[in-house]
Amino acid sequence: MMDRMPLDRRTLLSAGTASAGFAAALAIAGPRAHAEPIPAGAPVLEPDGSADQTAQLQAAIDHAAERGAPLMLAPGIFRVGAIALRPNARLIGASGTSVLEFIGGATFLAARDATNVSLEGLVIDGQGLGMDARLATGLIALEACDGFRLSRVDVRRGLLNGIALKGSSGTVTDCTIRDMSQAGLFSLDARGLTVAHNQVSDCANNGIQIWRGEAGDDGSMVTANRIERIAAKGGGSGQNGNGVNVFRADGVTVSGNRIVACAYSAIRANAASNMQMVGNACRKIGEVALYAEFAFSGALITSNIIEDAASGISVTNFNEGGRLAVISGNLVRGLFRREAEPVDKRGVGISVEADSVVSGNVIEGAPTAGIIAGWGAYLRDVAITGNLVRDAGVGILVSADPAAGACLISQNMIAGVRDGAIRSMDRGVPLGPDLVSTAAMPPGRLSISGNLAV
Repeated sequence: MMDRMPLDRRTLLSAGTASAGFAAALAIAGPRAHAEPIPAGAPVLEPDGSADQTAQLQAAIDHAAERGAPLMLAPGIFRVGAIALRPNARLIGASGTSVLEFIGGATFLAARDATNVSLEGLVIDGQGLGMDARLATGLIALEACDGFRLSRVDVRRGLLNGIALKGSSGTVTDCTIRDMSQAGLFSLDARGLTVAHNQVSDCANNGIQIWRGEAGDDGSMVTANRIERIAAKGGGSGQNGNGVNVFRADGVTVSGNRIVACAYSAIRANAASNMQMVGNACRKIGEVALYAEFAFSGALITSNIIEDAASGISVTNFNEGGRLAVISGNLVRGLFRREAEPVDKRGVGISVEADSVVSGNVIEGAPTAGIIAGWGAYLRDVAITGNLVRDAGVGILVSADPAAGACLISQNMIAGVRDGAIRSMDRGVPLGPDLVSTAAMPPGRLSISGNLAV
């Protein structure tokens, strides 16, 4: 027992009573596959919903961390300000009922150079109060923290980000993050990050951001999360409004997520090489659902389902060095045009520019075009094979610019199109005859064969 800890008399529980009572509270939430055992006799801090418990909680954290012991927080509201998380600090709450309620300060929960920090089963309520963004950019802010673990934490009502990570490694699992004025989770220069099985919603600018200060290997894994209702209140042309936003971070995997109602993209990768977007389900997306853009080399986009978006998949900006992609096995349906936009109306299933294969995709309901290859002179070595395009304005459009490179269009089935199966185009505007027949095909850089138009 920690009978010298500065806790009130109600917290000085016997080892048996504390362990049994708290275990029962945790059991209400059901078993968790990754939950670690709670040692018998771990100290328990009880709340005083009307008092400032900052000093009391800080002292309890420090004392427990020094011993390498977890600190359990009983159900109730703890009103606290800035709390520093120490190395080996482990705070455990009764899921959904142990609430840390922010009363103001420069930071909320913050750690720097602290290994093995763990928060479990807590509610972190920012109360919509401001912090000093020079010191911390999230309700939970970890910098240079290796081996951290955030599990079953409900992070809500924050100015800035919900969880802000810098130069850190660890896991964020089974958490709920909502009502943030910036992003739900922001990671900069990760050293080994897994973000899995979380619910992120109602954020003003992005859901999950994986960024690096300079382009380089990151390797973060964003898997099996539910992300919805992401706005773009910060404005811009795509840096905000995304379910998952990856910038300069190479080797990132975004897989198995359900992403709904984003102002711009479900997944947007900017200057992020060797990016994987695999098996995601995306609906109600205001611009391009899956986007790989600007200076990247390597994108694997496969087995995704996209419905109700302005465009399905775009792999572009060869002018900035964006190249090398495989786009396969995706289902893209129910696209729309943004007629109020003066230029960028979209309504395209898949757009691609350089050194890429587009194969085995099914596209239905693309009012502008099912597939677009190239943009002006920016087309090189694209193969479009074995796709099904139906109910589209044009089935496949390919750049007619004399400086554009080679494109192979073969063995595709195109049904129910209104303005031609395969046509040349100038920056999205169809030109000339339908090229689906050999007789109409121009000589040179295009190879069009074996396609069926019905």
